[in-house]
Amino acid sequence: MSDVDLRTVEQRIRGSKIQTIVLELLSNTIHFPLANIILELLLEGFTDYLSEVDFYAITLACLVQAWWLGSRQYQGAPAPFWGNLVGPVIYSVIEWSIEGHGFWFSPHHQAYWLFAIVVGSLQQLQQHLPRNTRIYLLLAEHLSRTSILLVMYAIFEWHENPSINSLEMFLEESSHQFVSLVILLLGFVVGFGYWLAQQYQDTLQATAAQLRIYSEWLLGRELLDRAVADHKVLGLSRRQRAVLFMDIRGFTAWSEQQTPEQVVEMLNSCFSAAEPILDRYKAIKVKHTGDEIMAVFTDAESAFWSGRALRLELEQILSPYGLSAGGGIHYGELVEGLIGGQKLRSYDIIGDTVNTAKRLCDVAKGGELLISEPVCHCVESDRLFSQREIVMKGKKQPLTVFSI
Repeated sequence: MSDVDLRTVEQRIRGSKIQTIVLELLSNTIHFPLANIILELLLEGFTDYLSEVDFYAITLACLVQAWWLGSRQYQGAPAPFWGNLVGPVIYSVIEWSIEGHGFWFSPHHQAYWLFAIVVGSLQQLQQHLPRNTRIYLLLAEHLSRTSILLVMYAIFEWHENPSINSLEMFLEESSHQFVSLVILLLGFVVGFGYWLAQQYQDTLQATAAQLRIYSEWLLGRELLDRAVADHKVLGLSRRQRAVLFMDIRGFTAWSEQQTPEQVVEMLNSCFSAAEPILDRYKAIKVKHTGDEIMAVFTDAESAFWSGRALRLELEQILSPYGLSAGGGIHYGELVEGLIGGQKLRSYDIIGDTVNTAKRLCDVAKGGELLISEPVCHCVESDRLFSQREIVMKGKKQPLTVFSI
């Protein structure tokens, strides 16, 4: 089980913090530092460049900026404008402390700040504009990114040939015109492709989130997370489980006098009230059938306290209608897992434990919760339960039950 991914479904859809930081590094932060490193390597030589602090300073600045921006993005509080300035600030402080004011006269140092401000501003604006207008800013952002290559290429050419001191002179050569046009067109192409990929990713995430909700309705959150981590969890297996059944007394007669909408409204009130209680006591499976609630727990004590709380909650909801609820809890061995054919399956529980819990629910009076002897033995409570014996269909011996 060491290779099983234990993240929840929500975490899988969202991604991890490390993934967010790495994505930020590769898609944004590293672009200018990488171009700057290549430029200085060519100008100073491999050995000389790596023997100075420049390479290590810009690498540190790049990693810190990626960590800061990625962390803010993961927390749901992005701050792209200020985040894009983290790298230039760190790099400038380190280099200025060594080179002094001369640091600011280097064109590539100025370009670092220029691109950080432009890209950061475009990203910040995208946070506040309607989705359908972001494509224009996105195209401008990626045009700015590809322009990094053009600007750094021009700086390199100027170092090699100082006589090229204006844009007009740089563009006089056909090779420079070719490189400039290709870089600018690539900016538009990459930007538009990124926008399409972003649209597709948003659709996938929205669909995955919706499927997660549907799956939680069928399996429950805890079981769904376990099943995504290990599909074998859904296989048929014998387990020790506590099963709780609770339904409404007098429901059929009452519902005949109501409209379908009124019946559904009342049932939804009951089911909505049950959800936080069953979540609190970590029910691993919840099923609604008509006016009946079935819940499965890993231990008898959780089922007991959940049943008590549920009975009291339903009593407050049902009493204005002149109705009440009764329930039963049994603890024992059962079989659980996916049951069905090849095309349609559902996660369910089968066995005498289930049948016994259902029979206890059937014989319980309104406002009464019946628990079996195995449940009573597992519960640590100072309450005194009234004891009686009931005869169940298909059972030769009467069953000892305790009433709450």
